[in-house]
Amino acid sequence: MKKVIYEEFGNPIEVLKVVEEPQVILTDGQARVDVLRAPINPSDLIQISGNYGVRPPLPATAGNEGLGRVVEVNGAGIAVGQLVLLPAGVGTWVTEIVADIRHLIPMPEGDLDQLCMLMVNPATAQLLLTEFVDLKAGDWMIQSAANSAVGVYLVQLAKARGVNVVSVVRRESAVADLKAVGADVVIIDSPDLARDVKAATDAKMKLAVDAVAGETAGRLADTLERGGTLVNYGGMSNQPSALGAGALIFNDIIVRGFWLVLWFEKAKKEERLGVYAALTAAVAKGELHAPIDKVFALDEIAEAARYSWAGGRSGKVLIAPNGI
Repeated sequence: MKKVIYEEFGNPIEVLKVVEEPQVILTDGQARVDVLRAPINPSDLIQISGNYGVRPPLPATAGNEGLGRVVEVNGAGIAVGQLVLLPAGVGTWVTEIVADIRHLIPMPEGDLDQLCMLMVNPATAQLLLTEFVDLKAGDWMIQSAANSAVGVYLVQLAKARGVNVVSVVRRESAVADLKAVGADVVIIDSPDLARDVKAATDAKMKLAVDAVAGETAGRLADTLERGGTLVNYGGMSNQPSALGAGALIFNDIIVRGFWLVLWFEKAKKEERLGVYAALTAAVAKGELHAPIDKVFALDEIAEAARYSWAGGRSGKVLIAPNGI
């Protein structure tokens, strides 16, 4: 088998390398899965660079999500030939993994490119939309970093529920793409964000979802209704969240944090399966879709990392460890 590893933290283009290892022999309750697709997420590259909130022990196998097909089993609960989501965080930039059968999530046959991305970003978007505020059709929410993968998924999932979304971005060039996927209102971030949101919607937001922190977090908080909720799931600005005392004291807003890894630790199996069943159905109905920019072979990992790290793409970058 082949896998992508890093023995030190640093520039992914420089520290990632492909190595070969013997196959692992299955023990009872395990399955062997050929990895068909695995996305390169910004969080993967940030982790490899050493700047993520959690550092894996080194040497580490890269990749945190993906899709594969079962090719060998030693136990009950899964069949050879079954398409599965790989367990989160196992190191998915590999030609094959050996995993506990209980940790594999069966998938129906479908678009490999779309299904391989369900584990992290769509699940994050779904949970941000549903776990914190009981949003009804016609309600308004706001999100920062709206042109991110999570942001685009959230727009699509909210649209299917009839929930209105104000999408906040940092550059004019991101507006058209968000409008194309159904964003209701797209606004450029500025110190006048609360005023601009009021002018565009004539509404107070029930939920604010923030991936930027810094001054943006405070601006989102200022758009909330009394008792509204701000959920932070990222810190792209590398700055502390600057929440005004007025929003906290006089508007009584609720501030929460979200990390998918912690949700996995707490959620029951039925809850996890329910989330992915809903996401798979949304993909099948055409409600959930992410554009794909380019697919690389595993041996092209340095170029794939360079291409993904550079930005300015028109969609996600994927790896196809067993051939495109």
